[in-house]
Amino acid sequence: MISFVFLFSPAWGLVASATDSAALANSQSQRLQKLEQQTADAKSSADNAWMLTSSALVLMMTGPGLALFYGGLVRKKNVLSTMLQSFAMMAVISVLWAICGYSIAFGSGSSFAGSWHNLFLQGVGLQSDPDYSTTIPLQSYMIYQLMFAIITPALITGAFAERMKFSAMLLFMVLWSLIVYDPMAHMVWGKGGLLNAALGGRFPTLDFAGGTVVHVTSGVSALVCALYLGRRLGYPKETMPPHSVVLSFVGACMLWVGWFGFNAGSALGSGTLATSAFVATHFGAAAAAIGWCAAEWLRNRKVSALGAISGAVAGLVAITPAAGFVTPMSALVIGLIAGAFCYFMVAAVKARFGYDDSLDAFGVHGAGGTLGAVLTGIFASSVINPIFKDPQGNVLPSGLLEGNAHQLLNQLVGVVIAWALAIVGTLVILKIVDMTVGLRVSQEHEVLGLDLSQHGEEGYYWDASI
Repeated sequence: MISFVFLFSPAWGLVASATDSAALANSQSQRLQKLEQQTADAKSSADNAWMLTSSALVLMMTGPGLALFYGGLVRKKNVLSTMLQSFAMMAVISVLWAICGYSIAFGSGSSFAGSWHNLFLQGVGLQSDPDYSTTIPLQSYMIYQLMFAIITPALITGAFAERMKFSAMLLFMVLWSLIVYDPMAHMVWGKGGLLNAALGGRFPTLDFAGGTVVHVTSGVSALVCALYLGRRLGYPKETMPPHSVVLSFVGACMLWVGWFGFNAGSALGSGTLATSAFVATHFGAAAAAIGWCAAEWLRNRKVSALGAISGAVAGLVAITPAAGFVTPMSALVIGLIAGAFCYFMVAAVKARFGYDDSLDAFGVHGAGGTLGAVLTGIFASSVINPIFKDPQGNVLPSGLLEGNAHQLLNQLVGVVIAWALAIVGTLVILKIVDMTVGLRVSQEHEVLGLDLSQHGEEGYYWDASI
């Protein structure tokens, strides 16, 4: 019996050793899985934190950024009405987005618009949607995109400042968001969108953060509004200088800071692409400020504060579609061109044709957005963002300078569609609003000022006793 046990004890030892090894391997596997899950959770938390921060930054662009920027550019009798228009978009578009806007823009649908599946935010929960991002909740993505939907119609208000009824503005913006903005956002960024470069659209248009979706649509619509409503009383014979460039200066600086959330946030994560977009955004704005000021000095032999901040905004507009696709040096070139070009549009083209784009919404956003979209097709680099790949997974060239000349055609298709949708959609909406509530305030109310005539209050009270 003793010898039998002795004989088989090595085998029992081997069995025990194998069991211990299996248990150890299983334990290590569990620990590895746990570590991977913790790593994934940490990345998700970091990305989500950045996206929520970016959402707040983009909202800050509308209020107080755009509100102050536009508010300072009008006459003092219209400062509150102008600022209130931006603030109103923060409230009205948010409710509209929750009811149906998000569903039209980002729900699965046709090539031109989403569906009704996400009405009242049904299905928009705290899980991620891999088609948009694998690391952030769909609700974070939804709220981030809402901030774009808010500021885009607010940009248009600069074109009809000082002469549109508040009720007409509200109705116009609701219809414009549904008919122009939401379909354009779907075409460029939504599932199945005609122009979606990330998800296999028919004409893959590179628009990282809204060159066509935000700036071309709002800028072109602004021009249509200015032409449809006509000039302000006394324009251009009567001088209508900004009542406070100081307010506009503060607003422009807030726009510059907030734009980092606008562009770098469009990376939908806190990785290297966000860094690249952040850097490109800053360099584009800086170069454009110099480009505008240089053009202004060549013409007037003076550099104005208003010109400097307008140039920076023009650069931010132009770099928006390119931010996640171009190198820092390309961003400098884009910004420099945009600053000079937008100055030309504001100082020469506007004067030549005589339209009253009150706050130069078209000259900066329409012209700058169009230029930026085209230049994106030229300077886009696969080194920065390898968005195009062949069936085997090999990276393909992105822009014209890399050898992808066809991309420039795709960019032009995207621009043409944005222009066409903005022109036709805006004209139809203006006609509807004009026939229902009327668009323009009376001459008496325009002379009095919209602060008093539309809202019964004034932005400034000079009574020393108050």
